Amino acid sequence: MFDFFNDITFANKELLWLLLVIPVILAWYIWKSKKYSAELSVSSFQNFEGVKVSLKQYLRHSLILLRLIAIALLIVVLARPQSRSSWKDVKTEGIDIVMALDISGSMLAKDFKPDRLEAAKEVAQDFIDSRPNDRIGLVIFSGESFTQCPLTSDHAVIKNLFAGIHTGMVADGTAIGNGLSTAITRVKDSKAKSKVVILLTDGVNNQGQIAPITAAEIAEAFGVRVYTIGVGTLGKALSPVAMYPDGTYEYGYVDVTIDEPTLTEIAKMTGGKYFRATNNDKLKDIYKEIDRLEKTIFEEKNFTNKAEHFLPFAIAAGIALLLEFLLKSFIFRSIP
Repeated sequence: MFDFFNDITFANKELLWLLLVIPVILAWYIWKSKKYSAELSVSSFQNFEGVKVSLKQYLRHSLILLRLIAIALLIVVLARPQSRSSWKDVKTEGIDIVMALDISGSMLAKDFKPDRLEAAKEVAQDFIDSRPNDRIGLVIFSGESFTQCPLTSDHAVIKNLFAGIHTGMVADGTAIGNGLSTAITRVKDSKAKSKVVILLTDGVNNQGQIAPITAAEIAEAFGVRVYTIGVGTLGKALSPVAMYPDGTYEYGYVDVTIDEPTLTEIAKMTGGKYFRATNNDKLKDIYKEIDRLEKTIFEEKNFTNKAEHFLPFAIAAGIALLLEFLLKSFIFRSIP
């Protein structure tokens, strides 16, 4: 009930100032009652002992009370109480994004903390959290490529799959063309207003049956925009140079070699952009920039409906006036 009154507004709220007449009328009634009250002098109240107060005595001020209630309710009616209900029709036009992640052995290099692969996984998951209205898929590649997760709006699923990603899941190497073409396959038939692939690698294409530029041509044909990210510090990085039988690695400083011209050309051909990440913070900034570049479209329509609520107040005022009339006619009837 209280929520209803919280939603009430008045079309002519300035008329509510007329309620100030209520205390004026009440003060006039009290003054008049005192001025015209009768007095009777008696020598003793003994003869009045045991006389009960009549119903009229209890109700003698009810006429003015009912009149004041009726006046107040009629003022509220004139002020036109209304309730307003509103709702929104929100249409979301999301973006389909496939993330193609390099998991080759060189992604264990220590120029990122704790290494390139773990840093890329962490930042990618933060990126997913920032895109709640988009479908996102995941492709991993090294010497081969495969789909880790198809396009899905269930972001909890894809984030859980990141935990199981590690080097050695497929044959080692860097098949950039294969990784990109697999990602394009997952998104090419999408009906989304924008189809995007984010390709992250730290090397040069040296494996696979599809050349990176050929994969870029396929992306261009299907209207898929590709953002490419090259990860690795400038100069040398502490990277795996050999693996022991127990699965551990021997590390040494190795020149960081990224095929930036090819990654730049892929992005240019497809309407995307190439980024170079040299540390964790730079990688985070790159994903933030991609987030800004690829904005989900929201179409929002607001609807408002007003309903008049004067009738209950008018009925209550009518009841108050009727009660006053009945009391005045039958209980407080004046005798000529």
